[in-house]
Amino acid sequence: MTQAAVSLAPRAAARVATIAAKQGKPAILRLSVEGGGCSGFQYKFSLADAPEDGDTVAETDGVKLLVDEVSLGLLEGSEVDYVESLGGAAFRVTNPQAASGCGCGSSFAI
Repeated sequence: MTQAAVSLAPRAAARVATIAAKQGKPAILRLSVEGGGCSGFQYKFSLADAPEDGDTVAETDGVKLLVDEVSLGLLEGSEVDYVESLGGAAFRVTNPQAASGCGCGSSFAI
C-alpha cells in the first residue's frame, strides 16, 4: 500500500460510510478504471473488504479509497466526490488527466 495520489472528498466519505453501514461492510470504496464507456475508459466503484497488495490508499474521516496499481496511472491527481442534483445522485471523479468525458461523468478519454 502506498499513500494517496487520489483523494476522497468529505461528502463522498460520508456517503460511503452510510452505504457500508447499511450493508454491514467496512467503509472502504474501491475505484478502478476499465475499458469501455462512451469515451474509451469508464470508472468502476465497489465496496471492498480490505486493501490488496499494491493498492494506493486515501483516507478521509475514517473512510478509505483504494485504487489498484493499473488504474492509478489513469487516476493520479483525481478527487472522488458525491454530488446530488435534479438528475440524481452519484459519485463523481474529477480527473485532471481526462482530455474529455461524457455527459454522465462515468467515462473519459485521455
